Amino acid sequence: MRAAPATATEHQVLKQVLAINAAMFATEVVAGFAAGSVGLIADGLDMLADALVYGLALAATTRGPTWHLTSARWSGHLQVLLGVGVLAESVRRYLTPTAPVGLAMIGIGAVALGANILCLVLLSRFRHGRVHMRAAWIFSTNDVLANLGVMASGGLVLTFGSRFPDLIIGSLIATIVIRGGLRINRDTRLESARLTGPPGD
Repeated sequence: MRAAPATATEHQVLKQVLAINAAMFATEVVAGFAAGSVGLIADGLDMLADALVYGLALAATTRGPTWHLTSARWSGHLQVLLGVGVLAESVRRYLTPTAPVGLAMIGIGAVALGANILCLVLLSRFRHGRVHMRAAWIFSTNDVLANLGVMASGGLVLTFGSRFPDLIIGSLIATIVIRGGLRINRDTRLESARLTGPPGD
């Protein structure tokens, strides 16, 4: 009978972080295209991935372990797919040069950083919990690193007047996203093996 309060708490926290990430996705993608920044676009798409993943996790909170694994597995696949998409955008931006606006990158990156720190605080109690909640924690941790990267690249763009810091750090953010997705997929495989047990059991 003690599992129900934990599930209700998960449900409430996931609704909160879903709303935060959906709002920041719209903010960062619009600002990213306006500022010509791959880093902001990458971070915004990462926010979209998180919002979709939190939605899947939200559906899983009232269901059994199989749903938790399915939610986390699709979360990992989505992270990898979006990371590859951002790498492709980096290549496109390299081939069609535009100068990003460093000040906008720093400002929007700072807002996103505050939003993701709030998400981390909300999710911190679940970082060692069920697999779909561990996936949510990994997402938010990656997001904080990505926000710091966007702000750093904005500073470098302002300092050197070059688009290359944005392209490089945007690609690094995409790599972090892909790595996080692969980590979640590995976690779900281990969890699935633990639940099903070795063959013959």
